Amino acid sequence: MIVKTLPPSSRPIQEDSSNGTNSRGELDVIDIVPEENGTPSLVVRSPRLLAAQKIRTTAEPETLYDPVSIAEHYQNRPLQVLRRIFAVLGPTLSFAFGLWSDSKRGIVVKNDRRRATQLRVLLTQLGPAYIKIGQALSTRPDLVPTVYLEELTKLQDQLPPFPNELAYQFIKEELGAPPEEVYAELSAQPIAAASLGQVYKGKLKTGEEVAVKVQRPDLRERITIDLYILRNIAAWVQKTVKRVRSDLVGILDELGDRIFEEMDYIHEGENAERFFELYGHIKDIYVPKIYWEYTNRRVLTMEWINGIKLTQTAEISAQGIDARYLIEVGVQCSLRQLLEHGFFHADPHPGNLLATPDGKLAYLDFGMMSEIKPPQRYGLIEAIVHVVNRDFEGLAKDYVKLDFLSPETDLTPIIPAFARVFADAQGASVADLNIKSITDELSALMYEYPFRVPPYYALIIRSLVTLEGIAIFIDPNFKVLSEAYPYVSKRLLTDQAPQLRASLQDLLFKDGRFRWNRLENLLRNARNSQDYDFNLVLNQGIEFLSSERGAFILDKLVDESVNGLDALSKNVLHNFTSLLRERVGLTAVNETPAATVEQQQTLEHIKHILGILRETRGFDPLQLATQISQLLVNSDVQRLGQQIANRFTQKAVARLIRQLLAS
Repeated sequence: MIVKTLPPSSRPIQEDSSNGTNSRGELDVIDIVPEENGTPSLVVRSPRLLAAQKIRTTAEPETLYDPVSIAEHYQNRPLQVLRRIFAVLGPTLSFAFGLWSDSKRGIVVKNDRRRATQLRVLLTQLGPAYIKIGQALSTRPDLVPTVYLEELTKLQDQLPPFPNELAYQFIKEELGAPPEEVYAELSAQPIAAASLGQVYKGKLKTGEEVAVKVQRPDLRERITIDLYILRNIAAWVQKTVKRVRSDLVGILDELGDRIFEEMDYIHEGENAERFFELYGHIKDIYVPKIYWEYTNRRVLTMEWINGIKLTQTAEISAQGIDARYLIEVGVQCSLRQLLEHGFFHADPHPGNLLATPDGKLAYLDFGMMSEIKPPQRYGLIEAIVHVVNRDFEGLAKDYVKLDFLSPETDLTPIIPAFARVFADAQGASVADLNIKSITDELSALMYEYPFRVPPYYALIIRSLVTLEGIAIFIDPNFKVLSEAYPYVSKRLLTDQAPQLRASLQDLLFKDGRFRWNRLENLLRNARNSQDYDFNLVLNQGIEFLSSERGAFILDKLVDESVNGLDALSKNVLHNFTSLLRERVGLTAVNETPAATVEQQQTLEHIKHILGILRETRGFDPLQLATQISQLLVNSDVQRLGQQIANRFTQKAVARLIRQLLAS
């Protein structure tokens, strides 16, 4: 008999082999399962895994977004589609006419609370797809007037709830028992109602406080008909309007995929656990636990989080918590989502980001997640580097890599266009610009040149712009790009990926010359990254320089170091001979020339870099001797030392021969 143990869930459960229970006191279940060859196997499962596996087998095929099937369904129901179009068009045009009429009568529309309330009610009545548009607008204080912002914020979790009777019926259908048998307590009314479901506060019979999310009735039908109409409009615009080169249908299908995944609470639970695996270790990030035994397709039970929305800055400050610090934590977490692992939260509105009483940032609602492939992640890092360093030729090439431009596109006119977009009259750093202003400028540029917007880009921008909107609400001077560059610099200096090593080489060298100022800028920014320290620089720098991929940079660094040492020796000799001639009076001694301007600049750059390294986290002069002695026995260091010594010798001999021939 073969004994197998299935892998644990993403939140590890410590098993106790002495009594067959896990750390939560649950008895393990043992099944005997026949193999293909007939040999029986013993399979040990925890109750939580059994629940999750049971749930997954009941998932229905319509949980996946299928635009072809949806089109086939509604093509045979033209009257239903027309009714929906008029249901949306009628109140929308009425609201727009009201705004126009008010403006003609001299009413300041942007300060009109009545109209702001009407807009919120209108979006609520139009359904989940339009509510999500309102939620996105609710995070943009730079776009939406304050009065409207306050009303649209209510769309995050203050929508009209549906009756408890329906919610209780769904709980019974999904979990196999009425609520009173499943939960020890359940709030009499939902404590929050959002676009796709409503949330009750409950308590399990084992004592844990939980949030119970129940899906809205008839949700799938309301979503699919809107997606069908919008997809047809997108296809018509894409075909008719020649200036639109973006894949609008692809973008809408990407959104449809995410919304359908969001309607499947099993998928959301899996997303939450994967998010915890990837980002739960980050300092001051908290991810709630999923209770699989009480979760199914339309009901989700997760750990209850006591917290305050990030936009409630007064309440957060009253608890002694720094809201700006938490948004910095959120930005750093988002950077790792987008640029490191590629699995990111595509809907980080204020209702999904809470400040906990112990000063942590808690993420909620993992329904709308998306992924970025590695080439796209590396392309984004390179694009940020090129934007900050104003390398617009490199940026144009990045847009080809990211599928915004086809490989055969002539980049000659696009490079100066980028320079115009990022030109700043005040001469401030590009990092001081905000993402919204950059995307607006680039959007205008996309109509002038043959750009196309790839589908994956829409959700990335939604995520970044939403997060930036929260940041601006907390601190109007917050710059996401400025906060992001230390992390990007750290990745460039430490990541072993060939794409980023090539990008680092392109950044540091131009026309064969080493650009010291770029290295200084990278080191200065990287030291502000949370997980960057001196030891990291030292160890990974040595590993890279001793590899074949680092040979080019090593060779150039040795060249520059020779120049620096040459400058230092020339200055020493110059000062010494000057002293002999002027103070001692030995005029027979010829005065040695000082270092050239170029050599002097190299020496100054080396001094600056040494100063930056001294100020880097982890640098300790007292421990440096110990570190050096440990490094000397490292095979990579020994090999690197031999390479440097050989290069120094070769270059010194070559220089000596040149000087002799010149004499």
